[in-house]
Amino acid sequence: MIKMLHKMGIKSEHAYIAGVASIGLSIASWVMSKNAKGSALDRADRWGIFVGEWAPTFFALGVALRIEETHRDLEKESEADMLQRSTGARQPAHSGA
Repeated sequence: MIKMLHKMGIKSEHAYIAGVASIGLSIASWVMSKNAKGSALDRADRWGIFVGEWAPTFFALGVALRIEETHRDLEKESEADMLQRSTGARQPAHSGA
């Protein structure tokens, strides 16, 4: 699933931003629900907790995506190093005759 998200162009920064936004939305939904007419504090708490539970998921996805990005970068570097070594080994030696 993480590879699929990475291929779709979703980056770890997007997940981190979504996590922070979830925290802000949790506070906003709690305040709005608390100030709504005829609603009890229990309802406000449930809405705040419900939205607040999204943040850890987004942060965990961000970490997983960061690992995927790092893994992909390391693979590219390894391929470039192997290519450089293989082309370097194939160069003919210059002899001074």
